[in-house]
Parts: sequence; C-alpha cells; structure tokens
Amino acid sequence: MPSPAEQAPEQGWAGRREIVAWAFYDFANSGYTTVVVTAVFNAYFVGAVAGGGPTAWLLWTVALALSHALVLVIGPWVGQTADENGRLKPWLGASTALCIVGTAALGLVGPGDLVLGMALIVVSNTAFGLGENLIAAFLPRLVPVHRLGRTSAFGWTIGYLGGLLTLLVCLAYVRWSQAQGGAAEDFVPGTMVIVAVMFAFAALPTFVWVQERPGPLARTGYRTNPWQRTVQAWRDARQLPDLARFLVCLGIFYCGIQTVVALAAVYAEQVMGFSKDETISMILVVNLAAAGGAWLLGRVHDRIGAVRTVGITLVGWLAAILLAFFAREPGTFWAAAFLVGACMGASQSSGRALVAMLSPAGHEGAFFGLWGVAVKVAAIVGPLSYGLLSYFSAGNYRGALLATAGFFVVGLVLLAGVDERRGRERRNRFAQEAGGGAG
Repeated sequence: MPSPAEQAPEQGWAGRREIVAWAFYDFANSGYTTVVVTAVFNAYFVGAVAGGGPTAWLLWTVALALSHALVLVIGPWVGQTADENGRLKPWLGASTALCIVGTAALGLVGPGDLVLGMALIVVSNTAFGLGENLIAAFLPRLVPVHRLGRTSAFGWTIGYLGGLLTLLVCLAYVRWSQAQGGAAEDFVPGTMVIVAVMFAFAALPTFVWVQERPGPLARTGYRTNPWQRTVQAWRDARQLPDLARFLVCLGIFYCGIQTVVALAAVYAEQVMGFSKDETISMILVVNLAAAGGAWLLGRVHDRIGAVRTVGITLVGWLAAILLAFFAREPGTFWAAAFLVGACMGASQSSGRALVAMLSPAGHEGAFFGLWGVAVKVAAIVGPLSYGLLSYFSAGNYRGALLATAGFFVVGLVLLAGVDERRGRERRNRFAQEAGGGAG
C-alpha cells in the first residue's frame, strides 16, 4: 500500500507533493521542540542561567506555562478567524516568523539573564504553539477521512526526523566548541541560531506548495469577540460528545507528555548525572524511536482505529514512567527513554488524527483551536505541577515523576468512553446542520 506521500490526488484532495510540503512544517518546527524545549536550552536555563536547584526548575516551568497560557487565549480566536476568511497561511507565516526570530534571540541569553531568557521563551514558544495549531488545521482539508491516520503519522514521522537532523547538527557544533575549550555559555547560543536557520529553510515548502482549501464560512454565531468565540466553539463541541470527551481526555494525558518533553533532559542531567553529550545522544534515540513509533502505529491506526491506538500508547507511557522512576543505572533509564519516544510519536499522531476525524467540515480551525486549548492547558498544568512538587518537596524529583503517571491513568479511563463511529456520525450531522456538508 502506498504511503500518503505516494498517493495521487482524488476528488480535489492533496497530492504527493502537497502532502510532503505540509509534512515539512513538522520537519521544520520539530527542531525548536527538540533543541530548545527538550534537549539543550532547557538544561542550560536550569543549570547555567538560573543556577540550578528546585527554584530553577520552577522558573523554567513558569516560563513555559506563561507561553502556553497565551496560546490558550489567542489560539481559538486565530483558528476561528482563519475559518471565517478561509485563509490559514497568513497566520501561519506570522507565527513562524516570530518563532524563528525569538529562537535566534535566545542566543543572547547568558548566565544570570533570567528575565531575558524567560521573556524570549514566552515569545518563541507562544509563536510555536500558534503555528502548531494552524498546521494541524490543514490536515482535514488535505485528505479524506480514511487517510487521516496515516497522513498524520507521516507528518509526525517527518517531524521527528527533522528534530533529529537539527539535533545532530547542534551536537556536531557542541562537540566542535568543546574541542576548542568552549563551555555551555559558549556553544548554546550557537545552537539557537542553528535551530532558527534550519526552521526557516525547512518551512519554505509548506508556504510554496500547500494550497488553501477554504471550507464553508463559519456561521454567524462565530462572529463575536475572542472570548465569546471560545465559548461558542466549546458549546459546539458539546454537541459532539465524543469529540468533547476526547479533548478532555487528550488534555489530561498530554499533561504527562508535556512534562516529559519539558523536563526529560533536565532530569537526565540533574538526577541521573548524564553529561551534555549523553543527554543529546539520549534525545537522538528518543527522536528515532518517536519517528518509528509514529510510522508503525500510523499503519496500525487505520486498521484498529484511533481510540485503540491511543490506548496502546497510554499503557506504554505508564510503563516508561515506572521504568524511569526505578532507574538507578543508565541502562534502565535508556530503556525508559526509548519507550517514551515510541509512545510519544504514536500518541501525538493518533490524537491529532482523531480530532481531525471528529471535527465537522468547515469548522476545522475552530475545533483545532480547542485542540490547542487542551494541549496548552496540559502544557501549563503538567510541567508546572512537576515544578511545584519538586519545589515543595525540596527536590524530590523522582516522586514528582511518579505523580506524572496519574495523568495517563485518568486518560485511559476517559478514553474508554469515546466511540469513534458514533463520533463520526455526530460530526456529519453537525456539518449538515451548519451548512458545511458531510466530510
């Protein structure tokens, strides 16, 4: 069976080149997540900029929480405005440019520059989050329902490969700098410039070849102020109970995912005693496993369904957390990191595909705005809860990690009540009543 990138266009849907161009945005922006949030700048901020210790962990999680809170407020408004005017790319272009500039500016942050470092993380991560929402909203406009799972998985797979390539280039630069006697404050700024440049070039295919496919304009009820828009979108989601339940479910288990993404490298260095090279190597393995997990379960996804696929990954996440909690030597922690990667790619890919599958035609931007709300609430609650637990327990990082497993347990319970077939029927009914047609 051909991959999404190999299939010919049908009935006005996207063809090979356009799907690859769409996926290249995942390739482009994954360097930001991998190097800035997961592998390099987070550990640099905690250890060098903020001086280490529970307070430094808390400040890092606060900066992330502020950025996600901004996306939480702005994201639904941007998505619904894009629905109304039928154009996603101008908004995507603006958020991309802001993220690239903010990332390059992180190169100016040195030891003790707490305010500057936190401010630039808030700016760049807010822009990243808006772009993530917008590129996801293209998905149901590119391919029909029966291709959503594999196409989403293709994007995630390409994305993790992009993060891997960016990290490899940064690793080569770090080792070169260390060979010249450079310390973290010497080579981390250079890695930020590398990420920004690679993001800019890799995103170009998306803006050149991906076409706008405007859905029917959202009904008049959406033409309100941003806060009313968010409330209206959630009211509409309540007419789609399976979508609404899954958005809540996703928001909860993403608390765990976001915690691991934001703090894995810091945990490896501060708790397991990994060197910078070992940490970057570990993140390389995580990205490879994530690409493989997204690709493999993307194939399984369209056969067994998104709900079962997400359920499998949540069980895997629980196993990974327990492995990391009990790890006292590097081998066990490496095994946990590999399992985290495999589950990360698959859970994110299947989650995005299920939201696309259950979102009514013509309202994708609005409902992916709510998807962004769920993800950003998780990005606030998860890492911040870890930071607070670590702070008030005087640095009990292992206990804080074990508490993270609770997010995946609750996610499994809520997932059990999501019915994929019923959700698609409600989706089509909603689209017909709103004048959007059945997708």
